[in-house]
Amino acid sequence: MARFQRSAVPRLLYTLYSTKAAPYCSPSPTAALLLGNFEVRHFAAGNVARAKDDKETWWKESMERLRNIGISAHIDSGKTTLTERVLYYTGRIHEIHEVRGKDGVGAKMDSMDLEREKGITIQSAATYCTWKDYQINIIDTPGHVDFTIEVERALRVLDGAILVLCSVGGVQSQSITVDRQMRRYEVPRLAFINKLDRMGADPWKVLNQARSKLRHHTAAVQVPIGLEENFKGLIDLVQLKAYYFHGSSGEKVVSEGIPADMEAIVAEKRRELIEVVSEVDDKLAEGFLNDEPISPADLEEAVRRATIARKFVPVFMGSAFKNKGVQPLLDGVLSYLPCPIEVSNYALDQTKNEEKVMLPGTPDGPLVALAFKLEEGRFGQLTYLRVYEGVVRKGDFIVNVNTGKKIKVPRLVRMHSNEMEDIQEAHAGQIVAVFGVDCASGDTFTNGSVKYTMTSMNVPEPVMSLAVQPVSKDSGGQFSKALNRFQREDPTFRVGLDAESGQTIISGMGELHLDIYVERIRREYKVDATVGKPRVNFRETITQRAEFDYLHKKQSGGQGQYGRVCGYVEPLPPGSPIKFEFENMIVGQAIPSNFIPAIEKGFKEAANSGSLIGHPVENIRVVITDGASHAVDSSELAFKLASIYAFRQCYSAARPVILEPIMLVELKVPTEFQGTVAGDINKRKGVIVGNDQDGDDSVITANVPLNNMFGYSTALRSMTQGKGEFTMEYKEHSPVSQDVQMQLVNTHKANKAVE
Repeated sequence: MARFQRSAVPRLLYTLYSTKAAPYCSPSPTAALLLGNFEVRHFAAGNVARAKDDKETWWKESMERLRNIGISAHIDSGKTTLTERVLYYTGRIHEIHEVRGKDGVGAKMDSMDLEREKGITIQSAATYCTWKDYQINIIDTPGHVDFTIEVERALRVLDGAILVLCSVGGVQSQSITVDRQMRRYEVPRLAFINKLDRMGADPWKVLNQARSKLRHHTAAVQVPIGLEENFKGLIDLVQLKAYYFHGSSGEKVVSEGIPADMEAIVAEKRRELIEVVSEVDDKLAEGFLNDEPISPADLEEAVRRATIARKFVPVFMGSAFKNKGVQPLLDGVLSYLPCPIEVSNYALDQTKNEEKVMLPGTPDGPLVALAFKLEEGRFGQLTYLRVYEGVVRKGDFIVNVNTGKKIKVPRLVRMHSNEMEDIQEAHAGQIVAVFGVDCASGDTFTNGSVKYTMTSMNVPEPVMSLAVQPVSKDSGGQFSKALNRFQREDPTFRVGLDAESGQTIISGMGELHLDIYVERIRREYKVDATVGKPRVNFRETITQRAEFDYLHKKQSGGQGQYGRVCGYVEPLPPGSPIKFEFENMIVGQAIPSNFIPAIEKGFKEAANSGSLIGHPVENIRVVITDGASHAVDSSELAFKLASIYAFRQCYSAARPVILEPIMLVELKVPTEFQGTVAGDINKRKGVIVGNDQDGDDSVITANVPLNNMFGYSTALRSMTQGKGEFTMEYKEHSPVSQDVQMQLVNTHKANKAVE
């Protein structure tokens, strides 16, 4: 045992001695015998620093062998199919099932019944696997724009990503959205051009689209051997090897020399790869300009540096469905995507006015972990955590910085889709889940020694609402339980009460989003709900400045109410990040300063429902310039009421308008139906902003009011004999035309009169 390998010593030391009480104390006689003289010297007096270095080495080694990646793409590009193959080749699952397979099992990562029936991913699912001694944590995300929050929160906690592109469809609308999200969270990425076995596959067209539409600085690191039904394998441009995939599921990768008939294209594409990387990597540029031969190792290092610096996107190719190209993509994840310590993560120190703090990501630091996703499991709430710093152990006490509550970690697990594996501890860089921890999505946990929060993720505003109510009165409890749970799990799903009708209103990102939740209430909580007509989330705003001067005076025996407010309202400048601004410009003490918050509260409350159609008013600035108070009768309530009435008094003078959500709609229809579809969009008051040709199809991009898009999927199918498809995402709120405004106002008045 004394001849134990030197490289294994640090790990053994760490295991034996990294206890909380005595991280590096003298070893027991047994341990001394076990470790031999070499290790005893480590623990001799004065050698603590040496042992610490060993722990550091062990730590760095384990971090370098870890990758946290996400797989994101447009709908039907093959994300879940790709993840299924990755799990199979890494030995996590022992047989492959298709997303819409005939065997009815469905892909491993689509664990919900609804996902298997519809053949789409609804919730992002996490798993982990091992490839060549590296541990890879993977999150498979939905492609549908209605579930965009799932992509947001996955990218928020990941170090790298794979952007899957379809070799036939190319860069589609959702590919652009996902890429924008990757930029927002500064995630280095690889691109994978999938479905090379399909008719019309053209990876070079897709590569050019990535350059023009996504503005990627990109080049291929592989060349396919044949396309469509002749797709046989791939040539690696870095290592200059050809790979073929044999066996029933492509599990045997055979590497051979480059076929003679492809040497010219390989030389040309390799030169292009070196040129593109040289533009962003000085070290490679030096060798390239001096005409030195560039070795595979030099090129690999340069591609890695450029990818991690987010200056370059290497493009891989293959066909996940036909089991070709997945193993080289996994090698690419290890070679080119960063490990947790190569990514800069920042926290905000709440004790120092949200000062940015860089997290080095070591296990010695204080615990910092972010809860990025919640799920209601069989055993209570399951909280997904990304550990950024320190170590979390089962049984530890952790503090929720956002609420200040101290919580014990009762159970710590690693997730594999909907299965879980219990673990004792998790260190920085890992993605794990904990049970029984009460928190909201986006909360930060620490060990209590620091008050750090991680920056929150971007949550888009809901654009559509439905009125729902349970069919039977008895199921009200289960119904509200379901709504509370979904609201905590999904920040884009909101629940409110319509004050006028008393109905429960659910809001979300689109028709499919809300339909899925109504269906889940029925399946998971056995509550049948009736659904009202979808309602669009309009907004109101003002277009010009208007003055107000309002005196609220009430005397009914005893203490009265007295409050006077003067000032003006005006629209905020276009593109302003805030929706409501309040400014106090009173000189002197016309109104005592302790009443100012009540005035602001009154104006905010009044702006919650405009007088045109009762929807919230935004992009408004309220300035208060003067007022008057009474020594006895003035109170917070009096000033709050004065503000509410003052807002109503001046609102109509500020020329209010109604804003409606405009959707960016991308349609793909066979060219023969182009005229009919374009005519229908004009009828729906849409504005066509782009029209491209893609093979035999026309790709039309238009901005259409959401109010005119209900039931569009049925209309499109009937216009195009079922061949057309469309995707839409929220673009902006913009003013409606005068006739639509009149119509909406009259409908609102009629509804109020009926009630």
